[in-house]
Amino acid sequence: MAKPVRAIDRKAGIGVCTICGGNEFYQDSSRGEKTCTSCGCVISDRHVDTGPEWRAFTAEERNARARTGSPMTLTMADKGLATTIGWSDRDANGRSIAASQRAAIYRMRKWQIRTMVHSSQHRNLSIAMSEMDRLTSQLGVPHETKETAALVYRKALNTRLVRGRSIEGMVAASIYLSCRIHKIPRQLDEVVNEARINRKELGQCVRLILRNVKLKVPLASANDLMPRISSDLALEGKTVQTAIGIINNARSRGLTAGKDPGGLAAAALYIAGIIENDRRTQREIAEASNVTEVTVRNRYKDLAINLQITIKP
Repeated sequence: MAKPVRAIDRKAGIGVCTICGGNEFYQDSSRGEKTCTSCGCVISDRHVDTGPEWRAFTAEERNARARTGSPMTLTMADKGLATTIGWSDRDANGRSIAASQRAAIYRMRKWQIRTMVHSSQHRNLSIAMSEMDRLTSQLGVPHETKETAALVYRKALNTRLVRGRSIEGMVAASIYLSCRIHKIPRQLDEVVNEARINRKELGQCVRLILRNVKLKVPLASANDLMPRISSDLALEGKTVQTAIGIINNARSRGLTAGKDPGGLAAAALYIAGIIENDRRTQREIAEASNVTEVTVRNRYKDLAINLQITIKP
């Protein structure tokens, strides 16, 4: 039986079958072939195995034969590349270290720690990354967002913005900006509640980073806060969709400019709850949105009047 013809689209690259135009393939690791699932044409027969050259059948064998460590990360002061000397008085084979060598090991361990924290910038990062671990854990921030926050803080440190300011404030500002970049629904007041600073200091640090560090931070949107608020209020899906439609309509008419996203989201959910007969009180919505009831009423009246929405009592 003749071998199927290899079909490679040179313009689009490997990924498009020139026989049927399909883009779904089956990878046969044992034969090193990539086959089109539609017509059976062999797209490539030279698959490169990027795995290790050794085999392991248990977790202990895999750990013993692996020659690599954890990946580099910005959330650690040394990026996870430095080595440490453990505090246990046993060697790599588990045998107890002789008493005559323990003093030398102790001195080596002490100088290892001193050489790791040899500059003021490294000491600053050690404190800041510990605070970032605590704050991101309290806020439930994903790992990807935490990496971006560490990158923002390192940029601020390199431009000497941290000097003369609290580390807690700059760390909290970095996490808040990272949440906005990844569109994670975290408001300024939520960060303040978990951080050891006040709202004024956090706002100053956020504005300082935005002015001096080159970042593309999107504007806060009410739609980004909608899933979290609606989840806390246990609203139905159709109510959330109606609220999102109200916000999009208001944005197209320029009604959201200069308004707090939390207040807009709260007002839109309140109106949508009345329309869809899924009502929540203004106090419940205000508490879930971290705004006051007065803000909910003012935004609700603005949206209802300008969008000409008829509210049934």
